[in-house]
Amino acid sequence: MRDTAPQPIYLADYQPPPFLVDDVQLTFCLASTATRVRAQIRFRPNPDVHSGHDLRLDGEGLKLISAHLNGQTYAAQPDATGLTIPSQDLPEGVFDWQAEVEIAPEGNMALEGLYMSKGMYCTQCEAEGFRKITYYLDRPDVMAPFRVRIEADLPVLLSNGNLVAKGDGWAEWHDPHPKPSYLFALVAGDLHATSDCFRTMDGRDVTLNIWVRRGDEGKTAYAMEALKRSMIWDEQVYGRAYDLDIFNIVAVDDFNMGAMENKGLNIFNSRYVLASPETATDSDYAAIERIIAHEYFHNWTGNRITCRDWFQLSLKEGLTVFRDQQFMGDMRSHAVKRIEDVLTLRARQFREDAGPLAHPVRPESYVEINNFYTATVYEKGAELIRMLQLLVGEDRYRTALELYFNRHDGQACTIEDWIAVFEEAAGRDLSQFKRWYEQAGTPRVDVSETWQDGCYSLNLRQHTPATPGQPLKEPLVIPVAMGLLGRNGQEVLPTRVLELDSPQQSFIFEGLAEKPVPSLLRGVSAPVILNHALSREDRALLLAYDTDPVNRFEAGRALAREILLAMIRDNAKPGPDYLEALRLMLRDETLDPAFRALALGLPSQDNLASALHEAGETPDPDAIYSARRQALRMISEALAADLNTVIASMQTPGPYSADARDAGRRALRVQAVALLAQVDGGAKAREMFASADNMTEQLGAWIALLGIGAGHDETAQFYRQWAQDRLVLDKWFAAQITHSAPERVADLARNLTEHPDFDWKNPNRFRSVIGALGLNPAGFHTRDGSGYRLVSDWLIRLDPVNPQTAARMSTLFETWRRYDKARQELIRAELERIMAQESLSRDMSEMIARVLE
Repeated sequence: MRDTAPQPIYLADYQPPPFLVDDVQLTFCLASTATRVRAQIRFRPNPDVHSGHDLRLDGEGLKLISAHLNGQTYAAQPDATGLTIPSQDLPEGVFDWQAEVEIAPEGNMALEGLYMSKGMYCTQCEAEGFRKITYYLDRPDVMAPFRVRIEADLPVLLSNGNLVAKGDGWAEWHDPHPKPSYLFALVAGDLHATSDCFRTMDGRDVTLNIWVRRGDEGKTAYAMEALKRSMIWDEQVYGRAYDLDIFNIVAVDDFNMGAMENKGLNIFNSRYVLASPETATDSDYAAIERIIAHEYFHNWTGNRITCRDWFQLSLKEGLTVFRDQQFMGDMRSHAVKRIEDVLTLRARQFREDAGPLAHPVRPESYVEINNFYTATVYEKGAELIRMLQLLVGEDRYRTALELYFNRHDGQACTIEDWIAVFEEAAGRDLSQFKRWYEQAGTPRVDVSETWQDGCYSLNLRQHTPATPGQPLKEPLVIPVAMGLLGRNGQEVLPTRVLELDSPQQSFIFEGLAEKPVPSLLRGVSAPVILNHALSREDRALLLAYDTDPVNRFEAGRALAREILLAMIRDNAKPGPDYLEALRLMLRDETLDPAFRALALGLPSQDNLASALHEAGETPDPDAIYSARRQALRMISEALAADLNTVIASMQTPGPYSADARDAGRRALRVQAVALLAQVDGGAKAREMFASADNMTEQLGAWIALLGIGAGHDETAQFYRQWAQDRLVLDKWFAAQITHSAPERVADLARNLTEHPDFDWKNPNRFRSVIGALGLNPAGFHTRDGSGYRLVSDWLIRLDPVNPQTAARMSTLFETWRRYDKARQELIRAELERIMAQESLSRDMSEMIARVLE
């Protein structure tokens, strides 16, 4: 353990930089163990800050070779985190700083700064990786144009901006758009490009390249088409055109995150670029389309306009997530996309909000900023944008965004800047809405109703539970989209938006012939938990007739949750009303097959554990697992004939297409096969596995077999077939742990960590084994604590090598206080064992301390 705990950084302590940067020139002489980086940086005093400041440059792991000020040798004295030039040593006015440093990319296993991935040089500088490349003011509010020269005996040499010159063994790039250092990028290696072109709406011809390792060229076509669709959509919907002559994407195998929006040179985890029907599922194709779009959209919401400091991270990430959600809805299905987003929100962000890692969308402090790339910043941040659009209307939303782009292009901004453009565009005070950015926790909205003489009263009460550091919460502005249905299923009040802005409010509806059934929070109009004691009959009516497809799904999911909770508590069985509602939904050919596939699913084990905890009960992971298995079997028995019909009718003849129509049909077919496996012993699953010509069906069939304790032969066959494909092999590792019986999962995971193909230093492979344990809660929470010990062993091993990935994986423990005392004691012992390690990283020590608190 560290002798001195890392000190937090506070939003309240923000100070503007005393110096700004006018120009950056970098030269890289690449060598795997001794890369030389020469930097020439032109500084000037910040006119908004009083004079007399020292110049503090960030730098970590750098070997300083030489330093100069205005061409004169300077005897700099680096320390562990950078170097300081005292104010008395600084020239007056504008001055040049030159430094040459040496770094060793081959030994950089943390994958931050400049590192190597299978012979390729690449960078990752967000959030604070640039300081591992050279000494600099490594903060997002310092923006400058960059010119970069790369020297290496490699065929492909890439950096940000436009290529301005090249020769044998060198290339020069210039990015004219001022950017912070976290957006710097460099790639060099033996790569192959899939190339295309695009003409922007203002007539610029842009060369598009997707660079991959040789042998992967045949898996880039979908990513290229997704990129072009993204560029067209951003022009048509937001009026944003691309602003350079070239746009490069590079696929990298060793990458801590999903992708990075570096200006003009996006670097991607290869799993979000490479796809073929045989090796990628429909979900993989959708993820590629979404993440390609997300990173491209950052060109304006993140690059041209960035965040002033890292506390404002959601300013770029929440907005860009919302934009990619809009895009995917337009490309596919708005209803299905919204349901998927809500399921993700509840699985990741609500879980985060309910535990020791809860924090506001704009945090007040952090120790390590890498720990705040969270579902709260991203997914909840996107929900805040969605609510703003709903509150001000689509026309004023567009007006506000145009004002934002025009006013703040080239600036590093704050949440206050963002809120101000909406206040101006909408002509309303949004100071109360801003609390969404400042308060942690998921609000609860309690619902009660009264009915008398044709007058229906809807009574809403809001409250937000205490979270770490925030025991008391102020009322929020909560948009509640709602409608009313008659007892015959006809809509008697179309969708309208109520604004709940007080602790308690009542809304009156008069002139009704009978007491209606309310359809509340349509489209999940706010990220809240709705407590509404509807009868099963009313939920069944909403499932059958609600005009809002998201609420129709919500009604079915709520019915399933109530039934499963009753099974867990009292060993009850699903009633005929629920099974009949599922049958009618399954047979309804007017419904999108993708919607029907989602509606056939059950609440997850974690969702049920959360519901029990919310009710003041202690969840039993084994009882939850058993109840779900029993429910799946009962559904399968009741719907067997219909499931067989679906399997036959949802085949997709002809060549594979990743479009929404065919993907939806395959999703429903695979779901039907998985359910039927509960009663047919896996016969249909084996047929599908044997005949599959695409990864969606092959993987889906194998998972169905794993789910019933079968599939041993298919497991071996899948490995033999795909042992040479690194991304498919990640699926092979993860599927076994996620879908095998809980009692054998910890031992299985331990055995897989000894497999020769388990490369624990590769983030994708590490997540596919250790991270997958969290997707099998009953297996992770096995009573003997073996799952906890396995995760702790590997976090301790990985932390000195790659603290960012290790710290993020520690969130597997964040819900530990839900469970019984025996499990809590086992987990606490493991957390304390991690904290007791010598030289624990700042990333990990912050996360474990927060979880323990």
